[in-house]
Amino acid sequence: ILINKILIALTFSTLAHILSWFHMNGQFKFEFMKSQWWIALMSIPIAYLFYYSTRFSYEYFGFVWNIRMIGFGLGTFIFGIMSYYIMGEIPNYKTGICLLLALVIILLQLTNFK
Repeated sequence: ILINKILIALTFSTLAHILSWFHMNGQFKFEFMKSQWWIALMSIPIAYLFYYSTRFSYEYFGFVWNIRMIGFGLGTFIFGIMSYYIMGEIPNYKTGICLLLALVIILLQLTNFK
C-alpha cells in the first residue's frame, strides 16, 4: 500500500510537469495557448496535481525534500524531452549532461527510504 503512494506521487508529478510544459511553452507552438482562458483554466489541474504529488510523497517518505528533488529532476527531464519532440530543439552536450544529472537526482531520491 505504501508503494502505491510513491507511484501516485510520481504519476501526478509527471502529469503536472507535462501540463506545465504546455502551459508555459505551448504559446510558442499553438496559437490557442496564448489565450487568457487557457492560462487560467490549466493552472487549476496543474496546481492540484502538484499538491497531491507532494502530499502522497510526504506520506511515503515523511519528508518534503524528496519530492522537491524528484520534482526538479522530473521537471528538467520532461522539459528536455518535450522541447525536443515538440519544439525540435536538439540538446547540446551540456544539456545532455544536465539531463543525465537530473536522472541521477531522481534515482538518488527514490532510494532514500525511511
